[in-house]
Amino acid sequence: MRRILAADIGGTNSRFGFFELPGEGAPVLAGVVRLATTGAESFPALLEAVFASGPPFAARACDAAVLAVPGPVVGGAYCHPPNIRWDIDLADAVRLGLANAVLINDFAAQAWACRSEAVQGARVLQAGKPDPQGVVAVIGAGTGLGHCALAPLAPLARRGPSCAGGRGGWLALPSESGHAAFPFVGDAEAAYGESVRRGLGHPYCTGDDIVTGGGLRRVHAHLSGEDLPPAEVGARLAEHPRTVEWFARFYGRACRHYALAVLAGGGVYVTGGVAAKNPALVEHPAFMEEFRLSRTHGELLAAMPVLLNTNQDSGIFGAALAATQMLRHSAC
Repeated sequence: MRRILAADIGGTNSRFGFFELPGEGAPVLAGVVRLATTGAESFPALLEAVFASGPPFAARACDAAVLAVPGPVVGGAYCHPPNIRWDIDLADAVRLGLANAVLINDFAAQAWACRSEAVQGARVLQAGKPDPQGVVAVIGAGTGLGHCALAPLAPLARRGPSCAGGRGGWLALPSESGHAAFPFVGDAEAAYGESVRRGLGHPYCTGDDIVTGGGLRRVHAHLSGEDLPPAEVGARLAEHPRTVEWFARFYGRACRHYALAVLAGGGVYVTGGVAAKNPALVEHPAFMEEFRLSRTHGELLAAMPVLLNTNQDSGIFGAALAATQMLRHSAC
């Protein structure tokens, strides 16, 4: 039985899952270690803490390791995360015994998770008509606005028992769409956007400015005059329906644009801490009304499943599924 180390390394906390891969089945979680990223002095120190936790975690017990990291990945082997004080270099992991390892972006792991058991408990915002082989879109508001698509690969020419039944599997396509200009509609929104732009001193507003925790703070301050941290705004949403409605509309618009960009017939999964902690922001009617609003593709959008994934362990399940494909394709 092959064994996988799957990690979701965050700016504040990190999760490590040890999975076993039985035959043709899905990876099975055998153990989890959760550590404070900020408590480690380096990437090797973080790994050493994992391996010191005892069985089943051991570097040389792993046939493959996929580590999801919060930043752009260079060559599958290096990342300089913007919110961690140290770099992540696979050369350090190899020195500790992880011979067959790769880095992926954290939202790539979230995209992979949408084809795993991690999303079994996801809340359905729109049932739609899912295409099992369609592109999956993941979008999540947190500190930034993350995006990734999961696209089906063509079937493999060589088929065998280790090749997932001859299917080509999936390809994760990370995106930096959160840094694209955010569109405002109508005079009231335009006035808000200009206020944000001037306040930030930017040439234009991006999704990261509007559909994030910081964006929740900004829209609440604009509508109520209260400048509060995002957590405090979230705690008072029931008292401020206009804040909920405006943010829900902005979030629905961001989801619509990405769903159309990748033709997400496999579904749109909303993730990230903002909606996980404040589900009212995507359960408000304005969210789905905005998502389906299109002069030309309303029916297409209405057919796309839209779900809210609040599983905090999604990243390790997604990384494990990516490692599963890596192992099985290497055997083909």
